[in-house]
Amino acid sequence: MHTRTDTEEVIQFGADILFEEQFDLVREKRIGIVTNHSALLSDGRHLVEALVSHGDVTVAALFGPEHGIRGQAPDRKSINHETDPVVGVPVYSLFGKITKPTKGMLRGIDLLLFDIQDVGSRFYTYGTTLALSMEAAAELGIPFVVLDRPNPIRGTWMEGPVRAESLKSFVSWLPIPVVHGSTMGELASLANTSGWLKGGIRADLTVVKMKGWKRAMWYDESGVKWTAPSPSIQTIETAIVYPGTCFIEGTNVSEGRGTDRPFEYLGAPWILRNEWAKELNSYNLPGVYFDEISFRPDGTRRLTTDSKYDDQQCEGVYVKVADRNAFEPVRVGVFILYSLHTLYPRKFRVRKRRLDELIGVGYVWQELLKNRHPDTISVRWEKELQRFAELRMRHMLYD
Repeated sequence: MHTRTDTEEVIQFGADILFEEQFDLVREKRIGIVTNHSALLSDGRHLVEALVSHGDVTVAALFGPEHGIRGQAPDRKSINHETDPVVGVPVYSLFGKITKPTKGMLRGIDLLLFDIQDVGSRFYTYGTTLALSMEAAAELGIPFVVLDRPNPIRGTWMEGPVRAESLKSFVSWLPIPVVHGSTMGELASLANTSGWLKGGIRADLTVVKMKGWKRAMWYDESGVKWTAPSPSIQTIETAIVYPGTCFIEGTNVSEGRGTDRPFEYLGAPWILRNEWAKELNSYNLPGVYFDEISFRPDGTRRLTTDSKYDDQQCEGVYVKVADRNAFEPVRVGVFILYSLHTLYPRKFRVRKRRLDELIGVGYVWQELLKNRHPDTISVRWEKELQRFAELRMRHMLYD
């Protein structure tokens, strides 16, 4: 784990810059805010409470993504509307029957702010909420402002296939690779100018940039305390492995929810832990090794609506990243699927649609079923990844 040194500077988030330099964007306006508990200023104050206490702006409505406005709801749990007990304004859920702000919700709103900490993976649904909220604002002619935050797993690394149009879903809304190497502000710019919003509509978009953030930074090099963006991403270590181990959600293997190390612990009652660890370590994948582990998922933690093997003894592996700069999470994720299919062809099962939505293309599992080597499969997405890299370059806001 990285330990911050005294020479590291504390970055300033877009929310900090809003108050210090660009408050005229919101002054004397009725605003809606798409946000959750992660929208903290670098001094620890929450954006909503800081705006309410400022007094020269009216917070008229809040909009919460998956996991809710406080980030505590389980994975995939539908969330109801409510009234915020702290500031007394309506809180509209954008995760459930409604995923996009409606005309009624936005009535009387002069400006829509977006401030949520992402984790850098396409299937983390905050990017979907970003696009749909921006689309709603564009349709009503309401200016849309993104208060930018770091990509916690760096803004230099991109990996995995670009999502195929046939697999567009709430967990794969934008046509980007699994690891996109962008901030939310950069994704907003990409979506707005690339025809990714409904009907090619464009929003009146402003991105309030951070200060002090460099693309090569990991979050724990930013000088700012990590705030868990959702119940199962409690640490930066989890965010690092998540782009590959989240594929396990589409299988009958536990991704470790209900343990202290979700997405780092993987296993099932029918796996032989020593056999699986030996197989995975034999691939000599860079920057990672696999420890044998036994664990018992605790469903009472309610981290998901799709719990696996509650209170059953699971045998498996602990995915331990030894060198995060060398680690290739998506490649590792495909090797994990390959190993399970190789060792346990009769017991290992996938929910193909779910797995395809997470990976973004259908050919990965199809090729694994034919016993194709993962490195042969990954060659197929290199050209589209390069095209995305070239597109992304025109929207990069940071060095």
